[in-house]
Amino acid sequence: MGKPDGVIASGGLKEKAITGLLWSFGDNGFGQLIHFVVGIILARILSPQEFGLIGMITLFIALSQSFIDSGFQQALIRKSDACDTDFSTVFFFNLAVGVLFYGLIFIFSGAISSFYDEPQLREIIRVFGLVLVVNALALIQRVRLTRAINFRLLTTISLTCSLVSGAIAIWMAISGYGVWSLVWRTLLNQFMQAIALWYFNSWRPLAVFRMSSFRDMFSFGSRLLVSGLIDTLYKNIYYLIIGKYFSASDLGYYTRADHFQRLPSSNLTAVVQRVSYPVLASVKDDEVRLREGYRRIIRSTMFISFTTMIVLAAIAESLILVLIGDKWMPAAGMLQMLCFAGMLYPLHAMNLNMLNVKGRSDLFLRLEIIKKVLAVPVIIVGVIMGIRAMLAGMIINSFIAYFLNSYYSGRLVGYPVAMQVRDVLPSFIIAMLAGALTFTLSLLMGVNPAVMLSLQLLLATVVVLVLSELTRHKGYMEIRMLLLGRLFRSRKNK
Repeated sequence: MGKPDGVIASGGLKEKAITGLLWSFGDNGFGQLIHFVVGIILARILSPQEFGLIGMITLFIALSQSFIDSGFQQALIRKSDACDTDFSTVFFFNLAVGVLFYGLIFIFSGAISSFYDEPQLREIIRVFGLVLVVNALALIQRVRLTRAINFRLLTTISLTCSLVSGAIAIWMAISGYGVWSLVWRTLLNQFMQAIALWYFNSWRPLAVFRMSSFRDMFSFGSRLLVSGLIDTLYKNIYYLIIGKYFSASDLGYYTRADHFQRLPSSNLTAVVQRVSYPVLASVKDDEVRLREGYRRIIRSTMFISFTTMIVLAAIAESLILVLIGDKWMPAAGMLQMLCFAGMLYPLHAMNLNMLNVKGRSDLFLRLEIIKKVLAVPVIIVGVIMGIRAMLAGMIINSFIAYFLNSYYSGRLVGYPVAMQVRDVLPSFIIAMLAGALTFTLSLLMGVNPAVMLSLQLLLATVVVLVLSELTRHKGYMEIRMLLLGRLFRSRKNK
């Protein structure tokens, strides 16, 4: 057997968690800021149709990526005695699956192109699909750094590669490469990250594939694989439906609106999950510490999620007009509805995350199946009645999904739905008040869009801070104490 990989020492758990959280926020915060700025520049140069073409292949790439992950990433992070044999076994499996699915995408690229009646998709997907092989090569290196909560290195690599690939994509767009600037932006970013991860990470795979190791992790990861496939299909099926039954431009508007919405919601979730999963998994047998840590994470995370998403809905029109221009204005209404559909997403994910921490991937799978069956009517309504009706259905489905998720996870850790609602309701009320006042300001006529956006952001910030201070909101206070504590400690060390 190989040497066991190190696990988090209990004494440094809190410090590692806070440090990891801050670095992970830096990665997602600054990384997404770079991604956001580059996206804005590209949106001003390129057309909605060109963004729509990339949206058409999103589902196929995302489903293939789910097979590559196969739930092994979570299984390795959760396994406290994971050794080199385990890592090597998963590495070779991931690589084989990556090559296999790239081959399938290459073969069926013509059929995908015909499905959408877009001839240029054939070559686009054949090049874009290479990202599957690249990601498979880098997955284990990411897992090892995540287990060690070494997000400082991950952040440095991510930011550097995002800057370089973004600059190249902008140059390509200006030079007339059109949709290919979007293709190569993603491919170059992932390729450079893979090279950097291998260069800075000392781990190298052993020439071994052990079936006993594979079966042990697959028993846990297989349910997560199916769950991941169902969730990926659900989250990306709207790209396929809009691309098939509407126009490439309509899909372009949706992709931009979805991108703006996911910036705070999905990335906040990714940050919290990436840090909280290994930390909570390390105390999974201590019910009191697990429940209290989980509760604090939910309060703080949902304070951020509610305030950012509801305020984003309030400023949607000004934001779209100022950042990417009036040719994208049809995306503003979609963005407003997507914000309300996505504001509970971090809460969904954290409740499901707890099922993984407790080793209940069977419940995870069962919930994913139930929730996605409930989503089928939403898709049907969208095809019959249009995109707006589909988005309204997504909002309703989001609330139903939350109560399903929280019921089961709450039972496992003694944190029931009613207690969760009491913990997050103050954040929702503060966010709604801020959002209502901010939206009311937008009704003023004749104000320059840039000035209006600035006034809206200032008003929203002031309202949220004043209300949070007056009510001594727990989630807000925990975030403030964390940030101030790190600031004072940094000054003291100097």
